[in-house]
Amino acid sequence: SMPYRALFSQMLRKDTLTRLIDAQALLMVRLHLIGFYWGDVSLSNTLFRRDAGAFAAYLVDAETGELYPDLSTGQREYDLEIARVNIAGELMDLLDGGLIEEKVDPVATSELIMESYRRLWTELTEKESFELGERWRVGARIRRLNELGFDVEEYAIKTTQNGSTIQLQPKVVDAGHHQRRLLRLTGLDAQENQARRLLNDMDTFRADNNPGMDEEYSAHLWVSQVFEPIVRSIPRDLSRKLEPAEAVHEVLEHRWYMSEEQARHIPLAEAVQSYIESVLRHRRDEAAIMLNPDTELLKILEAETEESRYGADESDDEYPDVDD
Repeated sequence: SMPYRALFSQMLRKDTLTRLIDAQALLMVRLHLIGFYWGDVSLSNTLFRRDAGAFAAYLVDAETGELYPDLSTGQREYDLEIARVNIAGELMDLLDGGLIEEKVDPVATSELIMESYRRLWTELTEKESFELGERWRVGARIRRLNELGFDVEEYAIKTTQNGSTIQLQPKVVDAGHHQRRLLRLTGLDAQENQARRLLNDMDTFRADNNPGMDEEYSAHLWVSQVFEPIVRSIPRDLSRKLEPAEAVHEVLEHRWYMSEEQARHIPLAEAVQSYIESVLRHRRDEAAIMLNPDTELLKILEAETEESRYGADESDDEYPDVDD
């Protein structure tokens, strides 16, 4: 895990900052859904982990927090206002220290968390109305929530008095949809975005090799023929640079980009070696990032984050033979 200061440097990019704010907003939504009022929301009280090109945020200081059966709109909005003010102040400190570009507006940037939070909260909790003949929209709403990484364990459906309109409102929403599926199929414990990426590759593996194969057996083959070979290929002296799930995600993305650039099928072993030599070997050990990293470390972490991040596009190429 990394403190927020380890993610900033003089080469700060707006995209990295946006992903950081989105992770903080998602953390707040998850806490508020279970009735937890934070009371001192800030980047300083949060740790971040790489999560397949994004970040996952974790609460590390709950001294001011309180747990309620439910939070009122006023409590949530006050927590959000605390976040906005604290984040603006923290970014001002970074600006004064020369750790972010002068063109970054701390106040405008801090307001991004309010936009991100409200957008996600609305999607998760908003009551939706539709015509009686559009019951398929129930499944569509649930699929959208699944894509955001949430499972809907319970929802309420009400029919209006004239019987022509249905109102749908999720009641119990639980984060970690893809994490749970990956854990159930493979026993692998990963971050949500990592799990989504690995599951996509696993599903492609199954479709290309034997679509009728039992899902759990196919997942076992994928672990033994894709995940484990990648992890075993990483030299011991480089193994501390990234967690296994993040490394596998980056190898898969690296392979796709190699295929795009060279217009040919890239065997898995070739992609792994290319990734190790051209990307991983030049990374700093993730485990070496401390709560007070030195100035030189701060100056290079942002560049490393961007260099290792790949686009979210999926390859249309066929999945390679499992023996590659």
